[in-house]
Amino acid sequence: MTARAPANGAAPAAPLAPSASQADVLDGQPPLPAAPAYGRSSIGDVLSSAAAVLGADGFENVLKLPAAERICVVLVDGLGKALLKQRSAHTPFLRSVMAGDARGEHPRTLHAAFPSTTATSLTALGTGTVPGQHGMVGYDVLDPRQDKIVNLLGNWDGGVDPLLWQPFPTIFERLAKSVPATTVSLPRFADSAMTRAALRGSNFRGAVSPHARVEEAVAALEATPKALVYLYWSELDKAGHAHGADSAQWEHQLEELDAGMKRLAATAPANTLILLTADHGMVDVPRSARIDYSVFPELVAGVRHTAGEPRMVHLYLEPDVTAETREQLVAAWLERFGRQAWVLTREQAVDAGYFGDVSESVSARIGDVLVLARELIAFYDLRRVRRQAMEVVGQHGSITKAEREVPLLRIPVTPKTVKGRRR
Repeated sequence: MTARAPANGAAPAAPLAPSASQADVLDGQPPLPAAPAYGRSSIGDVLSSAAAVLGADGFENVLKLPAAERICVVLVDGLGKALLKQRSAHTPFLRSVMAGDARGEHPRTLHAAFPSTTATSLTALGTGTVPGQHGMVGYDVLDPRQDKIVNLLGNWDGGVDPLLWQPFPTIFERLAKSVPATTVSLPRFADSAMTRAALRGSNFRGAVSPHARVEEAVAALEATPKALVYLYWSELDKAGHAHGADSAQWEHQLEELDAGMKRLAATAPANTLILLTADHGMVDVPRSARIDYSVFPELVAGVRHTAGEPRMVHLYLEPDVTAETREQLVAAWLERFGRQAWVLTREQAVDAGYFGDVSESVSARIGDVLVLARELIAFYDLRRVRRQAMEVVGQHGSITKAEREVPLLRIPVTPKTVKGRRR
């Protein structure tokens, strides 16, 4: 059962804890974390609040951002708030922002969309809608029309049209006649299926290195008296997946980010509001806790397709599977992994508000049974994915605080002197 979404497309306010009925059907499992704060303080509220600040019609500044003539939103892939706080020794510039040394501005916490993965959160950011509406409900999910699993990030299926899969207009499209909007990202994303689904409608500037991307962002900000610039920062997530967030490589990329944000603040034009946020956090999963669940027959009994992230698995059942078989599947997962994961039916996840308001067409893309990692564990189906996938160290996808809580930092522009004058 889902509630009707407000007129602005945001989901109704999520409860702070499961209701009694939810607790009853969770079979004694630990209480579920609260649903993402859609429409209040989530990643999907950033660009829409920025658009409102810039005077565009039809948007609400729910994040209460300050007035500005230009806004640059920096999306750092994989930067959880907990990690940023824990590694603050590597971020002297951002640490000063977090401490409120710069103009008394303090960080805030946002929620990633659910699942806490790039395709889902970036689409929430780009459209201002919840996953249950925009339909990007995982890294890979079931396409009911084709009865096959399709990837929603970097390897789209030829039978999936991004504009049909995600039909809502993006915030950039809605700004087309009022505010110049620019995306600064890696060149290969200029016309990718993911960009067309989630971020279409802006002027695209491609640059390979982080330094060059900062320069492109500044140039876009300087080009017009009013501007919205979206700057994508990919390097941290890549280092985390390959080496883990507890690695020298990840710390190096965090230091590069800190230097890049200091440079952006020093070179952006006056009256620019710089916002730094992220699409999800990350946890390091030990090799011994990366599990091939397909070796346990009871965990795939009646399952037609498997998909999702290793920390948020979608299980899609055969069409003729009975309710009793589904209950047996849930019980089997709980018996083996109930101390390390939450196991929910689709209805329980929807009722908990995890996807926001869910449309009928999107509902079929969500697994009949969902497995959400609670401890440091990751689940793989090696019948479907390559064994190399188990080499990934840094993981995300679930609803733990480390994965879903991301920062929102307001970075002040450093006053500059040009030919003896402040600008």
